[in-house]
Amino acid sequence: MSSLELAAFAVFALVTLGFSAGVVLSKHAWHAALSLGGALLSVAVHYVMLDAAFVAAMQVLVYVGDVLVLLAFAVMLTDDEESDETEEVAA
Repeated sequence: MSSLELAAFAVFALVTLGFSAGVVLSKHAWHAALSLGGALLSVAVHYVMLDAAFVAAMQVLVYVGDVLVLLAFAVMLTDDEESDETEEVAA
């Protein structure tokens, strides 16, 4: 493994850890879902670096595509209590 590959692996490992921390530490469900998408995309980059292009493509199609669409619908369809309170205060 060359030093460039090692540096790229380290950078994407930190990106994965950063997005994963964003999933856990985010107070808003929408921000957590977007952070999950970033984490899953960076895992797909790791698969590409391992010369597993098919697994990376399936990672993007199944997890990033389908799971994030499902999470987006779940976030949009749930009732956000904070937005109701801020609308009442503003009125």
